[in-house]
Amino acid sequence: MSDYTIIIGNKNYSSWSLRGWLALKRTGVDFDEILIALDQADTMEKLANQSPSAKVPALKTPDGEIWDSLAISEYLAETFPDAGLWPKSADARAHARAVSAEMHSGFPTLRAMMPMDMKNTYPMPELSDELKKDITRIDAIWQDCRRRFGQGGPFLYGSFTIADCMFAPVVSRFTSYGTAVSQPSQDYITAVLQSPEMIEWSTAAKQESWVIDY
Repeated sequence: MSDYTIIIGNKNYSSWSLRGWLALKRTGVDFDEILIALDQADTMEKLANQSPSAKVPALKTPDGEIWDSLAISEYLAETFPDAGLWPKSADARAHARAVSAEMHSGFPTLRAMMPMDMKNTYPMPELSDELKKDITRIDAIWQDCRRRFGQGGPFLYGSFTIADCMFAPVVSRFTSYGTAVSQPSQDYITAVLQSPEMIEWSTAAKQESWVIDY
C-alpha cells in the first residue's frame, strides 16, 4: 500500500479528478487510486466516506488529507520540488499561478455547455456571447503562455506544469467538440493529448462502462 491515495471520479467525466491525478502522476511517486462512480445511488455516501468535502479529487498523504485539485497540486509542488510542477523563474511561476487560478474559478459557461466526455464527439454548441468569450479567453491564455514562456518545450511553460494539469480537461473538451482555436493553441492541444499521462488517463476513460446523461 502506498503512502498516497487519490480519490477520483469517473475518468471519462471527472475533469477535476483529472487535474489532481495529473499533478500526482507527474511527481513519479507510487500511489493508489480509489475510483468512485459519479451519479449513482450510492455516490454521495461513498464520497463522504473518502473525502472531507464529499467531492473529488481528494488526496490522502502522510501529512493528512487534502481536497481540491489546486490545493493538491500546491502540496505536491512543495513536497516534490524536483518534479518541476511550477516553472523555475519567478515571473513564469507567478504567471502560471494566475492562469491556473483563473481556470480554477472561471469559465462557467464552457463548463456547463461543453462537459468533458472522452469517449464521444459532439457538435459544437451554439456560440452564445458568453461561450465565445470563454473560448476566446482560453485561446488567448494559451497563445500568451506559449509566446512568453514556452520556448523550452511544447507545453504552456515549456515543460509540463500545474497550469497544464488545470487546462487538460479543456483540451479534452475542445477535442470532443471540435472547437476552432488558433494554430499555436492547436499545437498545444496535440502536445497534451500525446503526453504519456494523458494517454494513460484517456485510455482508461474509454474503457469505462458508466454513462452520465448530461
